[in-house]
Amino acid sequence: MLTETSEWKKLKKHFDEMKKKSIKELFEQDKHRIEKFVIEDVGLYIDFSKNILTENTIELLIKLAEAQRLKQKIEDMFSGKKINNTEDRPALHVALRNRSDNPIYVNGKDVMQDVKAVLKKAGQFAEDLRNGKKRGFTGKRIRYVVNIGIGGSDLGPSAVYEALRDYHKEHITVLFLSNVDPAQIEDVLKIVPWEETVFIVASKTFTTLETMTNAETIKRWLLENAKDKNVVKYHFVATTSNKDAALEFGIDPENIFLFWDWVGGRYSLCSSIGLPVMIAIGKDGFFELLDGFYQMDQHFRNKPFRENIPAILGLIGIWYNNFFGAQTHAVIPYSYRLRKLVLHLQQLDMESNGKSVDREGEPVFYNTGPIVWGGMGTNTQHAFFQLLHQGTRLVPIDFIGFFKPSFTISDHHEKLISNIFAQAEALAFGSNEGPIYKRCLGNKPSNIIMAEKLTPASVGKIIALYEHRTFVQACIWNINPFDQWGVELGKKLAKKIIKDLSLDQITEHDPSTKRLINRYKKLRMLEKSFEYPR
Repeated sequence: MLTETSEWKKLKKHFDEMKKKSIKELFEQDKHRIEKFVIEDVGLYIDFSKNILTENTIELLIKLAEAQRLKQKIEDMFSGKKINNTEDRPALHVALRNRSDNPIYVNGKDVMQDVKAVLKKAGQFAEDLRNGKKRGFTGKRIRYVVNIGIGGSDLGPSAVYEALRDYHKEHITVLFLSNVDPAQIEDVLKIVPWEETVFIVASKTFTTLETMTNAETIKRWLLENAKDKNVVKYHFVATTSNKDAALEFGIDPENIFLFWDWVGGRYSLCSSIGLPVMIAIGKDGFFELLDGFYQMDQHFRNKPFRENIPAILGLIGIWYNNFFGAQTHAVIPYSYRLRKLVLHLQQLDMESNGKSVDREGEPVFYNTGPIVWGGMGTNTQHAFFQLLHQGTRLVPIDFIGFFKPSFTISDHHEKLISNIFAQAEALAFGSNEGPIYKRCLGNKPSNIIMAEKLTPASVGKIIALYEHRTFVQACIWNINPFDQWGVELGKKLAKKIIKDLSLDQITEHDPSTKRLINRYKKLRMLEKSFEYPR
């Protein structure tokens, strides 16, 4: 068991000494501290000096990683071994952004040939749409693209679409339809003219309830407007691993862009699932995004742990989660363009590492994935930062920012950046000035992650950093970060309840759920029997 290893026990003993230390004290004791706790590589500057740790802490954490065979597990992932043991397949998202000529094998086949072929096909489609060569059923130019997906088929693409808005083709607007709530589809259909819109059905299985419900509704809407079933071939696209289901839906084979079962949904951004991003920023911009992912992949695979950004940040997370007992981890990007990033990182981390059994199917008796939350600076400073500064909870924080602005308007960027640095300083060192109710105790840990400028490459590096950070922690905890069986239970019960809502008799449920179903059915019957005035 992890907690019985000598490495864990040494960390526990070390924690008993460190829990009495303060960040301020650590800086006072080591005048060269900042030089020891900064990593600058692959275009990122990582300052992790404002943490409750020493060089000995890092050494002990690295020994724990070595004992858990982290290096070998990294190699297993990159070499296509079946590390997703509950589904008996690789987790090979790194192949999607492999920018080298090196092959990557799955079951003896080099998958890079298929990966490159799909990217080429998607790139050509994106460029044809952008330059007006590919048009709608009536011959009109496409001005809107609606991505119909949910989870990994929505959160990653929509976050990156917003992040790279400054690189968009001006005459094409991409919208994201994810929720099965009819309010969202109503909002979308109020905006888009059918003759000028392409709909991307983004679903790995092509069976996802929310996605397929929305897709079928859009399909009916198109057919009602065009009054010709051929309209589907002009206005629908599929990004999926289920080609047969996409064909059955009526999508033209040329408009089907495949990816593979060894790609997890939350790791699928670099596959054809990224098509809406490619349409928005062009294939060259998308390949620059992939370059950023690839550079971080190579850094993670090849750098020793002491110089390895995802490894260090992952291990620091272990330190706070498992020894200090921190229940959450906050991510605060100081960038309006990255306002959706935290939603993607929530799914990435919490769906991956929200596990309570290990790879051998045994219960774990230590904390695994933290609650990931956050928001956009500086807005969050006026929302929940009061709790961070003077509250009773320990919340490790990642601040993300850029040295250079995307736009130069007066001194806006200087004021933005000054707030990152000021908040990290205030959290770490606090203040004893004034009456007690004004004082901040400090000793609140944070990391600062800075890139030179917000570009496709830098966005790729940051997301890949968090993917690998998540993997590092899963390896330490000996859990599988590539399945999500807990999500499946809710889906299964929802399908059962959907039928119950339309039947006279309902199947077996707990008393609360049964009463809710009956209450809903009663109100719906009253609504349907009432004649609304026209």
